[in-house]
Amino acid sequence: MSESLRYLIAACASVILIGTASSHAETQGFIEGQLKIVSLRPVQLDDENTAPESPTMAAGNYGDYPLIVLTKQERKEITRIIADKAGNYRVALAPGDYILDVEARVAKRIHVRAQPFTIVPNGTVHVNMTITTGFADETSRRQE
Repeated sequence: MSESLRYLIAACASVILIGTASSHAETQGFIEGQLKIVSLRPVQLDDENTAPESPTMAAGNYGDYPLIVLTKQERKEITRIIADKAGNYRVALAPGDYILDVEARVAKRIHVRAQPFTIVPNGTVHVNMTITTGFADETSRRQE
């Protein structure tokens, strides 16, 4: 096979692969948002005259709370999302109906509301998640 024919075949194959990849990318959409972690644990006060604060924003490690994207119908996990240092996330997904939840929320004893969302081609949906921690502490205090 001649050198020029090999080059032509390689070039055609590259164009086909690039075309396929770019047409696939155009059909995707995005989910983006911010993860917030709120703690119900009591705040330790130094001054007895200071009133206790209401739930506080926890300076949590977002890596400890991976978000999961599930299919709406089968509840099958599609992907995991780890928020950045500021709690922000953005992920490309194929068009469809999904649910955003937190991995192992029951085992971690956290409260979060799973949120349904829909991805459309070339669109971006904004879904914020708020995780509330400290329910185990709150429950044991009420029983005393």
